[in-house]
Amino acid sequence: MREIPNPLSILTDGIIKTKTKKSLSERLAPLQVILKEKLPGLKKKNSAAPVNVRIERPSPQAANIKKESQPISVSWARHQDEVKEAQRLRYKVFAEEMGARLAPHAEDLDVDIFDNYCEHLLVRDNETLKVIGTYRVLPPHRAKEMGCFYSDSEFELVRLRHLREKMVEVGRSCVHRDYRSGGVIMALWSGLGQYMKKNNYEIMLGCASVPMGDGGHYAASLAKKLSASHLTDVEYRVFPKLALPIEELNHQLEVEPPALIKGYLRLGAKICGDPAWDPDFNTADFLTMLRLDEIHPRYAKHFLAQS
Repeated sequence: MREIPNPLSILTDGIIKTKTKKSLSERLAPLQVILKEKLPGLKKKNSAAPVNVRIERPSPQAANIKKESQPISVSWARHQDEVKEAQRLRYKVFAEEMGARLAPHAEDLDVDIFDNYCEHLLVRDNETLKVIGTYRVLPPHRAKEMGCFYSDSEFELVRLRHLREKMVEVGRSCVHRDYRSGGVIMALWSGLGQYMKKNNYEIMLGCASVPMGDGGHYAASLAKKLSASHLTDVEYRVFPKLALPIEELNHQLEVEPPALIKGYLRLGAKICGDPAWDPDFNTADFLTMLRLDEIHPRYAKHFLAQS
């Protein structure tokens, strides 16, 4: 495995200064915690104490496209119980179904230190009222408070630092196995599009994960295929901190992108570079960037439609 780059270098170049001055140790703490959790080479005994964060309730008006005639509805979590519903779904999909190594939790929830800084988009089944799909969204002002984006733990984002004030990060997307239809994911994307348009955000950034159950050969072949046709311009490239060793794997397989990545590409998203390897989820993570002004006209009306 390649040597891991200095994990603190991104903070000196890429994190936007906040109005409230903080000490260097305070600004570095969040990313240090993430890296100690995610990168085995940085783990130490007696790891750092949990980071105390405060909960900010998302605006219930940020998105709400519920209609009584629809079988599903979309809304933003308004209190901690609704956030837990999203975390419970994430646990079922990531840990129970995909076998991800998540931190133990008494209530079988997928929880990390970003959750209290994010807004959580929910799709419900109107009959059962169960949460069947979710995204979490980290807006730029909350990323400032956090000290970094989640993507900073996997990639060097120096070339994107000038975009941060207009960029939101999305992640932890999942849909219950019984509801994986185009309707649920399109409802989530519509909610995201409305949120971005309402808040004048221009760019959506997020990791699209590819399982590595075959040892990474599919992911390596996919990386080669996407690099030939769907890369961002060079000035927007990122660099994985724990890179998938593409050249050491079979990267010549005939492959098609998984549904989520294929959907992103149809919308007009680009891949920002080679994938990172996430050992906890055993996935190859492709960082994707979608600019609202580059959305394919075929999907723009739905993605940016007002409720």
